Amino acid sequence: MYSLGIHLLSLLLKILAPFNVKIKKGVRGRRQTFKTLKENINSNDKTIWFHCASLGEYEQGLPVFESLRIKYPSHKIVLTFFSPSGYDIRKNTPIADVVSYLPIDTKTNAKQFLDIVHPEFTVFVKYDIWPNVLNELKIRQGRAILISALFRKNHSYFKWYGNHLRKALQAFEHIFVQNENSKKLLQAINITNVTISGDTRYDRVSNQLLQNNNLSFISDFKNKSLCVVIGSSWPEDEAILLPYINKNASKKLKFIIAPHNINKIQINNITKKLNVDYVLFSEMKNKTIADYPVFIIDTIGLLSKIYSYADIAYVGGAMGRTGLHNILEPAVFGVPIIIGKNYDKFPEAKTLIDLGGVTSLANYSDFNTTLNALINDNLLRKKQGEITKSYINSNIGAVHKIMSYFKD
Repeated sequence: MYSLGIHLLSLLLKILAPFNVKIKKGVRGRRQTFKTLKENINSNDKTIWFHCASLGEYEQGLPVFESLRIKYPSHKIVLTFFSPSGYDIRKNTPIADVVSYLPIDTKTNAKQFLDIVHPEFTVFVKYDIWPNVLNELKIRQGRAILISALFRKNHSYFKWYGNHLRKALQAFEHIFVQNENSKKLLQAINITNVTISGDTRYDRVSNQLLQNNNLSFISDFKNKSLCVVIGSSWPEDEAILLPYINKNASKKLKFIIAPHNINKIQINNITKKLNVDYVLFSEMKNKTIADYPVFIIDTIGLLSKIYSYADIAYVGGAMGRTGLHNILEPAVFGVPIIIGKNYDKFPEAKTLIDLGGVTSLANYSDFNTTLNALINDNLLRKKQGEITKSYINSNIGAVHKIMSYFKD
């Protein structure tokens, strides 16, 4: 049934490709997968294979990837993505020698992929489990681990129909999970090669403090003003954010908006609703950006640095159903954080709300009250920021636990 479903999925993606840019990129990209791999991998190469669903999982796995790259300098690193959003942004990452899409998970593709890549070791991140390729890897006695895994009771692995997925999990010689609940769920289906390592994202974001986070144009824009950074916003977030900005943005209170989607349609949807002056990153040249109260970041790759300038951060995705974006990125800089109402699948959000470093809101009235309180109370901002930073510091160490598995 699974293999039939995969073939139907492949057909469906090809049908939908002309009508969806993201799907079209994936379909076209996978046509080049085997060609790309053959051109860059020789039969005598020693290889390590990293697989991520998308950009978020890549960032999550990156500190482990970096450590393995250092530990095994003579190995060729192969990185695969399932999603175009991950592939497009990280196709030139220096962490890998070869970056490609993972082919659709048919049995034939799985065999051909492993014939070419022949990984000495494989690392999957979090939850992107593909049974055919993993089962084929197990048949070949390939070594594989799953890192930063997070399981919930409603996942298919734990349902009566989840046998095929449960079998795929058995291909991993070890699974590193984020919490105790995930370990118990795996033990309930007789998977005991499990270690609670925590989440590698904490190590990833803590490494940001070691980077040069200076952005001169952000310094110029902020000047001496209080600055609210809105990261990875979606239309549902902007519906409550933009009315507030229109009423309150000034030279003393500035807003940086870094929307999740930076296509022209999305940017235009934001700008046409703004009644205050704004400047786009793409158009800031020859402008005195300090004079503007709103700065819209219509490019990628800057948000993690921009958060270092935030006095308050709003992280998008949880006002709608698209999924909360990474609240750990602003937290590492000791910033009080505001999010939307749909955060149940994000344990770090639940914990930080309980601790008092993150505030969840459901509507414009909540947002108005919460943001006004943080703007007007320096001690409140400082207290909540200390909570978020302390939380990060208390959860680092997952990478060390995982790398201890690779003892010579």
